[in-house]
Amino acid sequence: MRYIVAVAEEGSFTRAAKRCHVVQSALSHQVKALEHELGVTLFARTSRKVEITAPGEAFLASARRSLDAAERAVSDAAAATGQVRGTLTIGVIPTVSAIDIPAILGEFHRTHPDVRIRLRGGGSDEFITAITDGSMDAAVLGLSETTPPKGVNTTVLARERFVAVVSADHALAARPRLRLEDLAEETFVDFPDGTPGRIPSDLAFQAASVRREVAFEAMSTDLILGLVRHTPVIALLSPAVIPDSEDLCTIPVTGGPTRVQYLAWSSFNPTPAAQAFISGLTESRSIG
Repeated sequence: MRYIVAVAEEGSFTRAAKRCHVVQSALSHQVKALEHELGVTLFARTSRKVEITAPGEAFLASARRSLDAAERAVSDAAAATGQVRGTLTIGVIPTVSAIDIPAILGEFHRTHPDVRIRLRGGGSDEFITAITDGSMDAAVLGLSETTPPKGVNTTVLARERFVAVVSADHALAARPRLRLEDLAEETFVDFPDGTPGRIPSDLAFQAASVRREVAFEAMSTDLILGLVRHTPVIALLSPAVIPDSEDLCTIPVTGGPTRVQYLAWSSFNPTPAAQAFISGLTESRSIG
């Protein structure tokens, strides 16, 4: 089953064999033997291309679950003797600022060196789904205060108010403070419509009955700031993700958007690694 998963994820028998630390001929033989035993073709092959078939996709889902269950059995057995092993999968939003992820994971790795750590980037909504379906252990989320996460356990890491970001030569750059009403005729760059990174701003403007125009959409904070530097647009972002720069100005906004950063996890049968990570992080924050 490990060979099937490796070929599916690598899209290559050669890379899969290297990943599994076996010679390619042995891996190919085992896959063919399994196909013969099952009576189905798991992979469509040419000299240049490998694609998983529909029966292969069906087998792959069960294979992954079986491998996860086997790994969980090993980690549970180790946990009974005081060892923490297994895999820890963590989702991190692009604009996390409430905690120092590298420092926290570095300390966790020193304490639990036998745990493999997988970091996943993405958005809060997909992380919540992944936690509830069991494919992710924990995640840092960023959501509007009026739309807290549902279906997962959470603890609040930070609450923050967004600031306006403009280029140094923008007409508003010298203003000490702004109201949402002051921004009614301005042009904005923001995250894509409907994403958690944008919702706090949309809700704030709706509550103030102020219409705004978002001319640019981007998923990367770096790209958003680049557009601010080179076009006469405004961004609303967490102060923590804005670098000190002579060509950028930040301005407080009265009644501006607010965001809550959460640590989220599932309470349903967490792995020993997940339990150790959540306990360690929540305890360290309560002590601090």
